[in-house]
Amino acid sequence: MTAAPRPPRAARLTIRHTTVTDPLAQPLLAELTHEYSTRYDHPVDLDREYPPEEFGPPGGAFLLLLEDGNPVAGGAYRRYDAHTAELKRIWTHSAHRRRGLARRVLTALEEHAAGRGYTRLYLTTGPRQPEAKNLYLAARYRPLFDLTADPESIGPLPFEKHLEIPRP
Repeated sequence: MTAAPRPPRAARLTIRHTTVTDPLAQPLLAELTHEYSTRYDHPVDLDREYPPEEFGPPGGAFLLLLEDGNPVAGGAYRRYDAHTAELKRIWTHSAHRRRGLARRVLTALEEHAAGRGYTRLYLTTGPRQPEAKNLYLAARYRPLFDLTADPESIGPLPFEKHLEIPRP
């Protein structure tokens, strides 16, 4: 009697709180830089735009979503004001898109920021990133711009979301 074939093992997804300078994050951030530079037709330097230390404690955070120990998505937030965290660098590796991973990163960032006492999230996404715009709308972020306008006429597209602070 032969054993029935084993079903494929489900990948194990874990969140790793780390830093922007973590070598594990570099392939994701390099791909993000390339994507932004290509979409917007000019070189992008993420570290010049926002220094890495802004995404560390006490006001910020950077996390990676790992699949069996390999980075597949990530994101960060930084202090925007006393009550608001600004989301940045939310990214899914191109080989792992359309699996809901960005939504998982977004949820983890929301929970972490709420746990740190933030009551509001703010973010902007570029006008040439319709998939990001759709992600934030699906996640119930409120657009702070006219959805009927041509995104290119607006520039960065701002969103906000109010958070519930967890009760002990």
